[in-house]
Amino acid sequence: MEPRHLALTAMKSLCLLQLVCLAGCIASRSREWAHHGAPIFADLTVHEMKAVRAYLHGIPEMGLTNARSRALNKNSILLMELHLPKKHEALRALDRGHAKPPRQARVIIQFGNQAQPNITEYIVSPLPSPTSHEVKTFKGAKPVTFESRPITVVEYDHVNDILKKITNKAHKLLFETTGGFSYSNCSNRCLTFSDIAPRGLDPGERRTWIMLQKFVEGYFIHPIGFEVLVNHRDLDPEKWTVEKVWYNSVYFDSVEELVEKYESGEVEKLKLPDHSDDDFYSTYIPRGQINTPTNIHGPKLVEPEGHRYHIDRNFVEYAGWSFAYRVRASAGLQVFDLRFNGERIAYEISLQEAVAFYAGDTPAAMQTKYIDAGWAMGTSTFELAPGIDCPEIATFIDLYHYFDTDKPVRHKNALCIFEMTMAMPLRRHFNSDFQGGYNFFGGLENTVLVLRTTSTVYNYDYIWDFLFYPNGVVEVKVSATGYIHATFFTPNGLHYGSKVYDYVLGNLHTHLIHYKVDLDIDGRENSFETLDLKFVNFTNPWSPKHFIVQSKLHRTEHRTERSAAFRFGKKFPRYVHFYNPNKKNKWGHQKGYRIQFNSHAHSVLPRGWREENGITWSRYPLAVTRHKDSEATSSSIYTQNDPWEPAVSFEDYIRNNEDIVNQDLVAWVTVGFLHVPHSEDIPNTATPGNAVGFFLRPFNFFNEDPSVASRSTVIVRPGQDGKPKIQRWTPEVIGHCVTDKPFFYNGTYAGV
Repeated sequence: MEPRHLALTAMKSLCLLQLVCLAGCIASRSREWAHHGAPIFADLTVHEMKAVRAYLHGIPEMGLTNARSRALNKNSILLMELHLPKKHEALRALDRGHAKPPRQARVIIQFGNQAQPNITEYIVSPLPSPTSHEVKTFKGAKPVTFESRPITVVEYDHVNDILKKITNKAHKLLFETTGGFSYSNCSNRCLTFSDIAPRGLDPGERRTWIMLQKFVEGYFIHPIGFEVLVNHRDLDPEKWTVEKVWYNSVYFDSVEELVEKYESGEVEKLKLPDHSDDDFYSTYIPRGQINTPTNIHGPKLVEPEGHRYHIDRNFVEYAGWSFAYRVRASAGLQVFDLRFNGERIAYEISLQEAVAFYAGDTPAAMQTKYIDAGWAMGTSTFELAPGIDCPEIATFIDLYHYFDTDKPVRHKNALCIFEMTMAMPLRRHFNSDFQGGYNFFGGLENTVLVLRTTSTVYNYDYIWDFLFYPNGVVEVKVSATGYIHATFFTPNGLHYGSKVYDYVLGNLHTHLIHYKVDLDIDGRENSFETLDLKFVNFTNPWSPKHFIVQSKLHRTEHRTERSAAFRFGKKFPRYVHFYNPNKKNKWGHQKGYRIQFNSHAHSVLPRGWREENGITWSRYPLAVTRHKDSEATSSSIYTQNDPWEPAVSFEDYIRNNEDIVNQDLVAWVTVGFLHVPHSEDIPNTATPGNAVGFFLRPFNFFNEDPSVASRSTVIVRPGQDGKPKIQRWTPEVIGHCVTDKPFFYNGTYAGV
């Protein structure tokens, strides 16, 4: 070879080596900065919570007292959680390694001890040693009415007191109706209650329908046919009143009227079946026949060589993925700075709201429209059971919340992270030679990392999952289980559900879940398009007497927010595609991701109908907006008790119809399903068929499937000696509780 050619070859090799080194340095720096910035999103620590409380309680003009003191007309802290910095401030740390912005706390204070009670939110900073606070407002500076505040333990104590008075007046009626149950002065035959929301019919009200139930395991499905409407707006519980009573399908204006007519025989007396110890239909106690052996365990997950993921506080790495997480007290699980091989895909994917709107024949049933952030859904993250909620091999993590309390509350093992096999290949192919043999077999096992927590919002249990696949796919999923919300059976109730037990109606309802998906596809400047198919008809070029009819891609670029707000009831596009118009892959395609829905959602109320104003996000399976720090959430904890004039209205986010071409975009995703309860929901709703969500799938983001980097691939080819030649890049696992048999593959087939 000539010296000049040698020199060129050497220069090319050097350039290639430099490019490889540069790529490695960039990836290393990206990982370093992601790790550096992850604490930006970490939930408040116990030390920070205590420091914020001490700081605020030390301000005399606030006049704060303990949240659990008996008075309602007091000033107290209701909720405390992390206040996120502005996005551009966080990105300076995440993308350039700059100093992290100061940590701040969002604090909600109930000012009840003043002439005009109000709710005020503050941003307290810097943490962990706060020295300042400023008022936080919602978009448009909408006020928060005092009546829209979530109900607290202390208020429930007073509700309990008035229920004692009510049930004492109706003691004989309740005792005879239930066969010996009472609300007070009882031992193992007690009554309890469930309260309904929203609490009224108009803004400024605080009137709650309350239904009584037998206090047994699974009391949610033991209604007794007694419901009462209590007005508890006044901060003096002695001024609370009973406005209506419902008993055995009849309305009364007072408890006294009901009791009087009951005694005189003007009311048809109700007698429920006697409750016996073996009447345990609402319990988990096994009954019935099963053919599966019960003296041996089923399959279990194992990790032969230990974890393949890494956790450092709230920073997680796995198979090219990295992300930070938090569990927001008011809403729940959130993922931030999601990257694959160092490239950011999303800045934020976060749960925003969960609603369950019911229908029924009793006043409690027809009033039930649960909006779960109003119950501080994120704080309902209770302990997870190894082997049931998460595999035994999972990493379990404690969570700490500050809601309706005077000190941080620890929720032990409330979040879990684990890797699992899907028992399904990520991809595989058997290449037949069509002569009883094969040319090759190739396959790759499918394992995923799962980030999981749960919310038990009274009767329902939601299981929240993020699943990270090795091919750059993210699945966001919620599975519903727990007890149905049941009311007393009436014949007319069959229009609104199913009879599931004696005197028990399982009420139909629709679950809707709302997510914020702040996509940053290889940068903040993104655009949005939809893809559909159109039939084309043209002359067959190789047989002009015939025609070809086939599908052709039809792309629609959506340039404004209104154009990208898709209504329920309208045709939804086949593909919804977010892409970076300034970045292309090797094949000339703009780098992108698409959202693929797994949902059966539909609207729960007509547009603009009273309570629907609080959940205007539920009009759209997908809406795309420009990112604004002032549009951080689609709901609030106040919507439950004031859905008519909500502090946060999602419709305001798209009303100005801004340009969304080459902008920082946010996708707002609604998923859900209709649930018509049935007898198989006793004792509990099961998860199969009750899981919905969406996938984020790469669409020309990579040059090829990135999982080709996995060393778990297995290739089998027939050898010259007729024996299969197995090629693998990771050691075969034999033993270690997996299998005592080595991998074997023959690949031949023949007649018999």
